[in-house]
Order: sequence, then structure tokens, then C-alpha cells
Amino acid sequence: MSDALIIIDMQAGSFGEATPRFDAEGLVARLNALAGRVRARNGLVVFVQHDDPPGGAHAPGTPGWQVLPGLVRDDGDVSIRKTTCDCFHGTDLESLLRGRDAARLFLTGCATDFCVDTTVRRAAIKGFETWAPADGHTTADRPHLSAPQIIEHHNYVWADLIAPAGPVRVMSCADILAGPLSE
Repeated sequence: MSDALIIIDMQAGSFGEATPRFDAEGLVARLNALAGRVRARNGLVVFVQHDDPPGGAHAPGTPGWQVLPGLVRDDGDVSIRKTTCDCFHGTDLESLLRGRDAARLFLTGCATDFCVDTTVRRAAIKGFETWAPADGHTTADRPHLSAPQIIEHHNYVWADLIAPAGPVRVMSCADILAGPLSE
């Protein structure tokens, strides 16, 4: 079994003063640590980028479409483009993962309550051993809940999700690095 780290929508158009994300700087550092460990174990790192229509914050080729410059990318990393909240829908993500025998997925990125949540649920239902690092995803405050509340809520729901490969495993990035991804 090999590991795959999926980094969802960590794009410039989702971050900044107009769209502050909870603990964005800390998240980038944690994702770089996870990516480094997955690469060291010959796993796969996948950067998923959302494609908006022309004029959107994530329109391909625009500055907002680019992956955050603080995220370390390697020549062996793979990029996937999507147009919905589901990283599997209309993409070759599943065939890529199955072709690389990536049975254990670590799903991270932005936004917890949209693309990360949808993809975590789909991965679990597709039978992948699904991990959601508790501090490996972010979102913005919403009118009814703060970003930390949204993150806490989704971590709770994912850990109790009924799926073919069992519930989603939820633990901190530090605990994942010290446990399942320890060398």
C-alpha cells in the first residue's frame, strides 16, 4: 500500500485580505511537512486546482489560480484540475490513485466545508483508507459559524462517517508524522 497526499485548492485566489483563512500560514507549513514525508516514503503528492470560468477568482492562468507560493512542489508531484467541489468528479484522480496503488489518502486543503468535505466523503465511499488531518484543512468564517467551529465540526463528522473502509481517520498532522508517516 502506498500513500497519497491530496492538497486541495490551496490557490492564491482563496487567500488574502478579502478572504482570510484560518491559520493559513501554519497550514502551509504543516502541508509542506506532510508532503516531504510522503515523498520520502515514495508516495504521491497531488495538487488539485479549481478552474473557474473566465473572470472568476480561480480562472486558469490568472494569479488567483496559482498554487500558493509557500507550498513546496516537487518534479514528481502531480497536478489535477477540477470544476466542482468533488476532486473525483470529471477528473482522472481515482484512476491515478489506483494506478499508483495509493490505498491510504491524506486529504487536506481549502475549504473545509466545501471541496475538502466533498472529497473526503467521496474517497471514503470509494473504499480508500481516508485520513483527514485535523489541522490539515482550513476555511473562512461564515455568517453562522467561525472557521475553527467549522473545522471542529467536520473533524467530528468525518471521524464517525460510515464508509466501506471504515470511518475517516482524524488526527493532527504532528501525530500523523509521528505515527502512520513515521520513518
